[in-house]
Amino acid sequence: MKLATLCYVQNETHTLMLHRNKKENDTHRGKWNGLGGKLEAGETPEDCVIREVFEESGLKIVRPRLRGLITFPMFDGRDDWYVFMFTAKEYSGELIDSAEGTLDWIAHEKVLDLNLWEGDRIFIPWLAKNDFFSARFEYKDGKYQTHRVVFYT
Repeated sequence: MKLATLCYVQNETHTLMLHRNKKENDTHRGKWNGLGGKLEAGETPEDCVIREVFEESGLKIVRPRLRGLITFPMFDGRDDWYVFMFTAKEYSGELIDSAEGTLDWIAHEKVLDLNLWEGDRIFIPWLAKNDFFSARFEYKDGKYQTHRVVFYT
């Protein structure tokens, strides 16, 4: 089991997205994602998301908002991934040249037009809701199969 975070940093009109185009053998190569990564020993999800966003973008986020939890059973063919989903609207700093890929501010209405994982097209709109969600997204050989979700109001 792997624990991870994923954060969508947003301003009034745009979302910061990462085009995963720099690492060889990257499961996400060619896809656009939010920012995040694996929890380190002793970290809370909040500690992790703040560290990961800073490492990947140079931005220091303040008060990330936990929006949901997604389970990806056997996503990489070996492990179940549990991903804490965040948004962040308060931040400071300047963007860096990320080792993960190319960073770009994308207009909110254009995010779903990017080369995303199919499941991302489903859950990204949930981030704008006030409900907390718990979901399971199933992939097989990198292809979306199905999902289910529970919203908590």
